[in-house]
Amino acid sequence: MKRRPLPVAAALAATAALLLTACGSGDDKSSDNDKIAGADSAESTSPTPPSASDAKRPSVKLPKDVKETFEGWTTGDTAKDEVLADAGRAQSAVTYAVTQGDPESPALSFYQSGSALAGSQDWVKGIVDSGLTYYGLVRYYAPDISVFDKKSAGVSYCADESKAFNKNRKTNKIDKTPASDNSFVRYSTRLEKNGNGVWQTTKLESERGNKTCLR
Repeated sequence: MKRRPLPVAAALAATAALLLTACGSGDDKSSDNDKIAGADSAESTSPTPPSASDAKRPSVKLPKDVKETFEGWTTGDTAKDEVLADAGRAQSAVTYAVTQGDPESPALSFYQSGSALAGSQDWVKGIVDSGLTYYGLVRYYAPDISVFDKKSAGVSYCADESKAFNKNRKTNKIDKTPASDNSFVRYSTRLEKNGNGVWQTTKLESERGNKTCLR
């Protein structure tokens, strides 16, 4: 079964990095030594250097068989780069929560708030309750940022999930669903800077198969 898109209403409240189905019965198995095609030269999970914020950031270290790359995630403008950094970290926090099997992961509430946080926690719980986790590579690219004022901004970007799959948490079997246009997602997010200087994702919309993201 192919990856499923989120309904518009749900998309506003969810920031899942991988919107994958619970269906399929792939025969492949993964291990900690697995290498992911295209990930050898990947950037770190943290898309930019640490923010100027003094906030103590939670550790978000993904398993070896889960990779994320962030292409073009720096602009040279310090203010914009801080927003982009936390927008990327919010995506990684969702992925991390799934791999840890923890809908209440502190990383989620650190990088998200409001409806985005509630939706992400529900999403993670659904994946974990289905006995699934993630495997593979997700590439984030073509970011477009608008800073509205000192405490609010908008970021849109694309995600390529063609090399990302569901993995059964118990058996490690991987459902290698064939890639399609729906493997490419356009995200539009709103971020707000909190009292600790962290740009939290508060709202999100997503559209699968968006023509601007197809590669």
